[in-house]
Amino acid sequence: MGLPKGKTNNPRGRPQGPNKLTAELRQRIKIFLEGQFETIECDFKTLVPDRRVVLFERYLKFVLPQLQSSSVDLNIDRMSEDEITQLLNRIKNSGVNGEKN
Repeated sequence: MGLPKGKTNNPRGRPQGPNKLTAELRQRIKIFLEGQFETIECDFKTLVPDRRVVLFERYLKFVLPQLQSSSVDLNIDRMSEDEITQLLNRIKNSGVNGEKN
């Protein structure tokens, strides 16, 4: 019989920090890809356009931040005239100045 699920002999748990094996593997893959960059680029150019777009889209995930969706639950019926005016002014001003309110 062992310890209950979730319990270990180390009450503090695993020390914080990166997983050494994962970090080493990522580094090795990075070095490999850097050494093959010209070959990969040539292969990319030989792809038919639709496959090139698919691959390009996959590559973008590594350089562009992923956008998160957001939603606003706004019930104007419960707002006062002053609150609605303030909201409209904030919207109008954020479009002009590019501010985030």
